[in-house]
Amino acid sequence: MNWSAQIYDRLLVLVSSRQAPAYLGGLSFSEAVILPIPPDFLLIPMVLAQRSKAWYFAALTTITSVLGGLAGYLIGIFLYDSVGVWLIELYGLEEYFQTLDTWYDEYGIWMVLISGFLPIPYKVFTIASGVFAMAAIPFIIGSVIGRGARFFAVSAICYWAGDSVHYIMKRYAAPIGWLLTILVVVLIVYWTL
Repeated sequence: MNWSAQIYDRLLVLVSSRQAPAYLGGLSFSEAVILPIPPDFLLIPMVLAQRSKAWYFAALTTITSVLGGLAGYLIGIFLYDSVGVWLIELYGLEEYFQTLDTWYDEYGIWMVLISGFLPIPYKVFTIASGVFAMAAIPFIIGSVIGRGARFFAVSAICYWAGDSVHYIMKRYAAPIGWLLTILVVVLIVYWTL
């Protein structure tokens, strides 16, 4: 067995543990506020390991992500000058963030809905929603629909195409892991410079 498959098999054991839903919820919440690691990296193997819980895992990921999004929203409202600016600078998105003001005026809820579905930095949109005074209810609705569509789609693909997804994950678990490790190292170096 190659080392990529061994890493993936160990990940499957981890995501089958009793603590796995807590890890998934914590990652999902944190990703919506600060972390650069999408919850899909735990959601996919968890659904593959326990397909009967696919919809539970999708719902858990959605709920905790929306709660994390609300934390980002509150940071945007109350702590932008301290925490919010630091987070935006951390990811080098200052210029991008400034253009969001215009986009929020034009597209509002669609900005949150699309950012929740796509693999783009959702945390930027959660903070921006607070900074640019988007109403809370449209923010929550856009987040639930966008994040829910994404996580339920990922779970559905894993549920129905499980064997194919298992094969891909076994084959590419190591490169994905190395890519994530490199990303974390680059971010740590960036933070310390």
